[in-house]
Amino acid sequence: MGDYTNMSSYYDVIMTSGYYDYAEIVDDLERHGPFTNILEIGCGTGLILEEFGRRQSCPRITGIDLTEAMLILARKRLERFPAITLAQQNVVELSLTQHFDAAFSYGGVWYFVIDGENEPFMVSHIPGEADNATGLKKLADQISSGGMLLLGIQGPHFDYEKPISNGMTYAQKIAPHDYGFTKHYYLIDAGQKVMAQTIDYRTYSWAQTLEMLGALGFTFLPQSGDTGKFLAFRKA
Repeated sequence: MGDYTNMSSYYDVIMTSGYYDYAEIVDDLERHGPFTNILEIGCGTGLILEEFGRRQSCPRITGIDLTEAMLILARKRLERFPAITLAQQNVVELSLTQHFDAAFSYGGVWYFVIDGENEPFMVSHIPGEADNATGLKKLADQISSGGMLLLGIQGPHFDYEKPISNGMTYAQKIAPHDYGFTKHYYLIDAGQKVMAQTIDYRTYSWAQTLEMLGALGFTFLPQSGDTGKFLAFRKA
């Protein structure tokens, strides 16, 4: 599973330089609710959770992440929000004491890519096929009957470079492989690489995804207009 230790000290400046719109993400999560007890899978430095915490409607939320360096930053960011708790967890070994009426991931462990009129495909930060099956089963066990799984939507991945708010240049390069793709992340300052991170991703077709989630009791919930930030699945 992808460990983002190398990127952690630069993560916030990259992600807040137009990478995501956190208000829109939380707006769409709230549209699927209301929820009283939510799990974020792969919370990083807590940027989505911070947006939740600022709102009067903030439910009880647990954020989990594999990378302790990310959680150190998240704990500092979120310490003023008593409704939010954090835990270091590997989703393949997920073990939490409570159940949730919703779990979500936006660019975290699992998410979807939609490219034009093509069917969505699921992307996983977990390269091993058996580990994906185990992680999804562990996650399903934490979601209450009738609860929802919300996985974020991204556009297609491609190579690019762009300046970010601290004056550095963020770059990414994509290399396909037989079970998905590898993504190389870089930060460049005055022509020198100051950060490099490489993550292997596994991909699943839409049919494979529906089969995997269906076996765990999840049913896809189509959305009219299809303009949301998430694809939604309900657990039986």
